[in-house]
Amino acid sequence: MYQDDLVTAFEDIHPVAPTHILIVPNQHLDSLNEVNEEHAPTLGRMFVVASTLAKQAGIHESGYRLTLNTGPHAGQVVYHLHMHLIGGQRMRYPIG
Repeated sequence: MYQDDLVTAFEDIHPVAPTHILIVPNQHLDSLNEVNEEHAPTLGRMFVVASTLAKQAGIHESGYRLTLNTGPHAGQVVYHLHMHLIGGQRMRYPIG
């Protein structure tokens, strides 16, 4: 769906909503626990791409959720940092 020098985005193969996109840094990081100052441009780019993709999907006005799972108790099962962009339906709150 999207790729540049810092990030790649693609549809989740197990979507939980009509729009479910993964935004992944091209540089390998196991999780958010490995992030430091040098990763700030990549993390910023992830959020810019999320906003752009939400607009392209037509969910920017109705709302969407961005999720980063870090560690097994948070539900992280793939150990490459990634952001979930989820929308296209009303979300449950609280999460879980």
